[in-house]
Amino acid sequence: MDDHQTQDLVKELVHRLLPASESGGGGGGGRDAAGALRFAHRLLSSRLAPAVLPDEHALAESIKRRLAASGRPDDALAFADLHSKLSARSRPASLWPLLYLLDSLSSHRRSAAAASCLPNLPTAAPPRGTAAGAAAGAGGRPGGARAPPGGVVLVSKDPDNIREIALREYTELVLDETEVPEAVLVRDVLYACQGIDGRNVRYDKAGDAYDLPDGVRVPRSTRTLVRKLCELGWLFRKVRGFISDNISRSPSDAATEVGTVAQAFCSALQDELSDYYKLLAVLESYSLNPIPAPGSDSGVSSNYLSLRRLAVWLAEPAVRMRLMAVLVDGCRGLRGGAMAGAIHGHAQHGDPMFQEFMGRLLRRVCSPLFEMVRSWVLEGELEDVFSEFFIVGQPVKAESLWREGYLIQSDMLPAFISPVLAQRILRTGKSINFLRVCCDDNGWADAAAEAAAHVGTTTTRGGLGYGKIDALEALVVEAAKRIDRHLMDVIHKRYRFKDHCLAIKRYLLLGQGDFVQYLMDVVGPELSEPANRISSFHLAGLLETAIRASNAQYDDRDILDRIRVKMMDHGDGDRGWDVFSLEYDARVPLDTVFTASVMKMYLKVFNFLWKLKRVDHSLTGVWKTMKPNCIVSSPFYKEGTSIRSQFVSVLRKCQVLFNEMNHFVTNFQYYIMFEVLEVSWARFSDEMDAAKDLDDLLMAHDKYLTSILEKSLLGERSQGIQRNLFELFDIILQFRSHADRWFERIYELQLRGKSKSKSKSKETGSWLDGGRKAMIQLAGELFRKMGEDLESIAKDFKASLDAFITQLPMQQHVDLKFLLFRLDFTEYYSRVSSNK
Repeated sequence: MDDHQTQDLVKELVHRLLPASESGGGGGGGRDAAGALRFAHRLLSSRLAPAVLPDEHALAESIKRRLAASGRPDDALAFADLHSKLSARSRPASLWPLLYLLDSLSSHRRSAAAASCLPNLPTAAPPRGTAAGAAAGAGGRPGGARAPPGGVVLVSKDPDNIREIALREYTELVLDETEVPEAVLVRDVLYACQGIDGRNVRYDKAGDAYDLPDGVRVPRSTRTLVRKLCELGWLFRKVRGFISDNISRSPSDAATEVGTVAQAFCSALQDELSDYYKLLAVLESYSLNPIPAPGSDSGVSSNYLSLRRLAVWLAEPAVRMRLMAVLVDGCRGLRGGAMAGAIHGHAQHGDPMFQEFMGRLLRRVCSPLFEMVRSWVLEGELEDVFSEFFIVGQPVKAESLWREGYLIQSDMLPAFISPVLAQRILRTGKSINFLRVCCDDNGWADAAAEAAAHVGTTTTRGGLGYGKIDALEALVVEAAKRIDRHLMDVIHKRYRFKDHCLAIKRYLLLGQGDFVQYLMDVVGPELSEPANRISSFHLAGLLETAIRASNAQYDDRDILDRIRVKMMDHGDGDRGWDVFSLEYDARVPLDTVFTASVMKMYLKVFNFLWKLKRVDHSLTGVWKTMKPNCIVSSPFYKEGTSIRSQFVSVLRKCQVLFNEMNHFVTNFQYYIMFEVLEVSWARFSDEMDAAKDLDDLLMAHDKYLTSILEKSLLGERSQGIQRNLFELFDIILQFRSHADRWFERIYELQLRGKSKSKSKSKETGSWLDGGRKAMIQLAGELFRKMGEDLESIAKDFKASLDAFITQLPMQQHVDLKFLLFRLDFTEYYSRVSSNK
């Protein structure tokens, strides 16, 4: 005992065991404490050993069993935890003396036995009014025994019935504080759990809870326990109120407010409440048995029901009822897929009991939803009376059925169905309806049955349900694959989609060269007239003439009959060239692809290509007019040096301007016809063959048409350069108009010169018969005016062309860079632009 730390610990132990009066610093109390401390030192320093084997494990297990048997499981767990921590930090067999000492002290405090040879250190005063209590007050120990200053203390045991005496006194105290018997409170709590007011426990609307009135005198612990148990009744009222609001109403209201999913949810809640009612019936039978008084166990049935036992019975039902109340609050105001998704959100829980309960509930709730999915995927029927499904249909024309007829309501899409799966479900049902309505085809039924048989799913009701998402996805994928394949076969083979696309390319996009040339030749004179004088019926006849004169006559008659003349809206001053166009009649189901907006874009491309062909045709006409043999045969070419040089100079300027315009038009036309139309068609043809469903086909066609618009400078981002391009076209047409007038005047002067030489009658001052000098003077004036006009046109053309070429590198599409390379492959325009 030389260690000061050990002495301090022993001293602290003695002071903790002695009452405060004895361990205090005054009088005899200090002497008793000092004597007890010396006794403890003597005992710990002795060589005496207990007559038991030092088995630490057996002693620890004995202590744990004693704590658990005395109703202190928390202390038993705490002791086991502390013992394991000390064992990990101490040497083997070093804890047995400490455990034996503590166990002996505890046993002495319980029974005050003298066999332990330890001083009797009292811990609490015995009951009031007993002799033992008086003795303890006098000497600090039951029985009046006191410890002499340095000797062994003789102690006596407490009476054997001290526990019974304490229980009786506790019972008397409880009865004094309790106005209502516990059996009555148990019955009232059971009533409250059913939403019924009892004799003492009633529903308080102000507090929104079941509670005992303040005037009822019960212990605080009892009142708290009653409140806790009556929470189940409050939850029950919430769940039952939700069921009543959704089911117990008139049929007309139910048809407008409650859907099949909500009805299934209420039915599942009602089944859960049925099990709850059965439990309450059993508990009510137990409540009829009398509750035994504390300390009396004989002659009383063990199936009685106290408040504490009722708390144990209602623990698990309270958890389920609380979960149902949470679901009720979360689903209020929701319907259909939104309600199923809200309930599914609470199923993500790690507790197996929660998972089992939510799985059972969701299988009932989602049954109508999965039936809608099955009916839509396999039959194309949208059985959604209450607008609960995440797919909604709306009345549209046949041409808009695929694009606008059916949409996904994102707020009705439950979380357990992914957006990708929802899109597949939507497309599968749309394909069935498209085949049924637009294609008048019933082959989808066999494809749907084969898909269901392939995945092993029945086509009747009840084949799908919650928890079978993999089976649902397999069915949807297989059904979509087979039905879409059948739809593509119908579109390509029965309705010849590719042939119609090729016909549009050949006739609306002017890919049939000989037809375009014949059409330009036969309708050109007619289109030069004012638009209000042109008859569309006459143009239709000219169109038929161009078809019969070209290789287009060998095409399918059904395709040729779809090509029609369309006269656009025109105003004052418009010519036939400005309002003439062709259109293609795309009937059902092809109008799903070739919608009104799509045909409007085709019309835009046709007008652009038609104007480009008109410009090319005009330049060809200029070349025919000013070809070399016509120039050499002109009498002005044979005149004197002055008029000849002037004539040759004007013709050279005209030829240079023509070559520059022809270079631009030829290269631009080559770019449009080959690098735009043919390349885009080749890609579209490959994507068309690879399309697995109608959405892929629509996407490929939209990509094809968008590519043509962007690469042809007809897109929204090419408005600036498009204006420059049309200015170039107008300047070329202006050049053709001027060239026609110039050479018409030249031919007129030639004819006048010939007529002058044959005429014998001459009138003085007449410009017809003014002689050779007057004709040369008129020709010189004409050539001077031609030169001025040519310079003006050339200046405007070069300015517009320079602006066009300058803007080409700023365009988004990469193919336009190849157009720049073709137009400026000698870098002539680049050098001219840099020298400015």
